[in-house]
Amino acid sequence: MNSARHFQTLMGDGCLHVRAIMAVILLASVFPVDLFPNAPHEIQGADGQYSGKQGQVLLVQVRAGSRAADVTGRFLGRTIPFFTAPDGRSDMVVGLLGIDMQDKPGMHELMVEVHKRDATRRLSYNVLVLKETYPIQHLTLPSEKVDLDEENLVRVKTEQERVKTVLQGVSRERYWDGPFVEPVQGEVAGAFGRTRVINGQARSPHNGEDISAPLGTPVVAMNDGIARLTVDHFFSGKGVFVDHGLGLYSMYFHLSEVLVQDGEAVKQGQAIGRVGATGRATGPHLHLGVRLNGARVNPYSLVNLPLNDVQQVAR
Repeated sequence: MNSARHFQTLMGDGCLHVRAIMAVILLASVFPVDLFPNAPHEIQGADGQYSGKQGQVLLVQVRAGSRAADVTGRFLGRTIPFFTAPDGRSDMVVGLLGIDMQDKPGMHELMVEVHKRDATRRLSYNVLVLKETYPIQHLTLPSEKVDLDEENLVRVKTEQERVKTVLQGVSRERYWDGPFVEPVQGEVAGAFGRTRVINGQARSPHNGEDISAPLGTPVVAMNDGIARLTVDHFFSGKGVFVDHGLGLYSMYFHLSEVLVQDGEAVKQGQAIGRVGATGRATGPHLHLGVRLNGARVNPYSLVNLPLNDVQQVAR
């Protein structure tokens, strides 16, 4: 008799456990965010979708829920900083997402984390990367104009390492404000992404845009920032790297003259150099490049970005 009662008690407790577990599962299916606020999304792209071509800059808006929230994103291994939107809605933050010129076409995830004092909320967005068609240029040149001797090879590698170190720096403050402008008026070559095949060998794609202009034409800063590095390099000649903050850099190469110094604050429209043909250049032009959190993007994608909606952002 005692054994029978014990068996019934165990079965009763088991049913209670089963009913409790089923209740939790039912609640979790209805209120997954409320029950588990720190759990990652199980469905990729549950919070929205963006799309853009290789080399494009995308404007991403996220509802943070609080002005005090710290918001960061991750896309294809790159960190995407966010900043407060200016439209009076304190819960909106904005980020600039750069699609690298060689990012793999297809659907990728932008994971955004909204950090508050007592919790972290994770959001997931799908970003559809579309393939861009880049031009191909075939050239036949004497080998001495293509292959570097040992001395110049060492110089080029040293210069590349220095530039890499500078571009890895991410200023926490956003220096730019409002839309970006063309640094010089001239004929745009459409060279971004172009692959040069020299003597049958494919070279690295052209990661900037070329703008032809008369020798000595003033070159102005695309937006506010800090002249982080001035150079006179083997390939790019005289140049300026401007840090616009939050991992955004603009670069101006082949200058005949540099008009700013390292560490100098610059304003949008300020002359920072003059068009030249220094370095490995065939004639006077400006090579304009933009790096956005490590992504090589088309400078004109940044110029054409509708940034009027994010002017006067609280710093």
